Amino acid sequence: MEHLQVLLVVVPLLAAPVCALLPGRRMPWLIATLVAWSTLAIAVQLVFRVQDQGVLSYALGAWAAPWGIEFRLDAANALVQLLVAALAAVVLPFASRSAELEIEPERQGGFYAALLLLIAGLLGITATGDAFNVFVFLEISSLATYTLIALGRDRRALTAAFRYLIMGTLGATFYLIGIGLLYAMTGTLNMADLAERLPAVADTRTVHTAVAFVVVGICLKLALFPLHLWLPNAYAYAPSAVTALVAATSTKVAVYLLIRLVYTVFGVEFAFGQLSMAVVLMVLAVIGMLTASAVAVTQPDAKRLLAYSSVAQVGYMVLGLSLATVTGLTAALLHMMNHALMKGALFLALGCISYRIGGTAVESFRGLGRGMPWTMAAFVAGGLSLIGVPLTVGFISKWYLVLAALEQGHWLLVAAVIASSLLAVAYIWRLVEMAYFKGPRPADVKEAPWSLLVPTWILVVANVWLGVDTRVTVGLAEQAARALLGVGP
Repeated sequence: MEHLQVLLVVVPLLAAPVCALLPGRRMPWLIATLVAWSTLAIAVQLVFRVQDQGVLSYALGAWAAPWGIEFRLDAANALVQLLVAALAAVVLPFASRSAELEIEPERQGGFYAALLLLIAGLLGITATGDAFNVFVFLEISSLATYTLIALGRDRRALTAAFRYLIMGTLGATFYLIGIGLLYAMTGTLNMADLAERLPAVADTRTVHTAVAFVVVGICLKLALFPLHLWLPNAYAYAPSAVTALVAATSTKVAVYLLIRLVYTVFGVEFAFGQLSMAVVLMVLAVIGMLTASAVAVTQPDAKRLLAYSSVAQVGYMVLGLSLATVTGLTAALLHMMNHALMKGALFLALGCISYRIGGTAVESFRGLGRGMPWTMAAFVAGGLSLIGVPLTVGFISKWYLVLAALEQGHWLLVAAVIASSLLAVAYIWRLVEMAYFKGPRPADVKEAPWSLLVPTWILVVANVWLGVDTRVTVGLAEQAARALLGVGP
């Protein structure tokens, strides 16, 4: 039990080469699925331990921090670990049938190995308390993602993976330069130690430059407007299970990393007061919310439509963290978790559609409401949550975001949130209209198999259940927000 913090990362990391070496399709999938559910069980246990004991620290190799590498767990990263593990546990069962159609048999082992490396990298980013090891795990997850995107059956997947590789490498390089400058000024890489030493040198140009490099590098990873150009093609041409997992987890972990560094390492007074970072992030978030939503309305492909929607939704999260209040940060963490559920459900529904009709073009949705009723019902439910209709998780996080804006008298921010939500109505309605009100029922289209529908509907039910009973999600998000801001309960 005392090694759970490190086992959460080590188990998928060690299982990845095992999957790569196993022959056939069934065994690699089975091992990957068992590992995903094991990490979920560990993540749940760690959430309970954090609630009971507070901050947990694990010294690798028994070398005490700050000299040794530390895994440090509090309410904030315990929440993100639970999110990543839960989504992986849902997507892996979906991947069995989906990958059978989209991935060549000889590449199945490598496919599941890359999925496990992606999961290990994302969990490692959230687990570590060392700024350099964030870079290490960031590269593990990124290299796995490039590989997974390139496995898409469309030849354009290779171009999308290469573009993501270039942008991702730039982001990682920016982050590494920033961390190197911080190390030169403070002599430490441990985040808690950095937070203590940084105020003494905070007025130097070197530190200001370091913070700029770190923030820009992370914003490239989380696809904040206008650094989002890699995302639409990456989501559009990756295999269906990969799109669902990456869209639900990768940008959320990057948002968490930005929150962790701004609130824990740099400090709110320095980052938002002395450097005026809040204004820059707020402006970019609002522009991204409105611009990406408007572009989504015009997209001819449903995957690209939802990809631009993800850029807009990242804007909501960044807007919440830029407000620097308990309510604002709670809204950011809530939307980080809720958007993973809604976008995971939507992309899994698109995976069901792609499985039956071989694509996700908007025009191909004609009559699918009658041809694939369960799949389209799941898509509509996810779309309502994305819009922010009451009794869904999307409403809860947007409600907290509006409350946070009103607390500070930012009526224009409230208007931007409402306008972006109305644009979401427009682009979701395009697909609903095509599926239910245009064209006859396709004669040769059948409902998706249950092995694809069950994981999709698990996320749909979560969207509604956690939109009605908010005690767990709001409680965890508020606890994490208070811990990050250093505010008592």
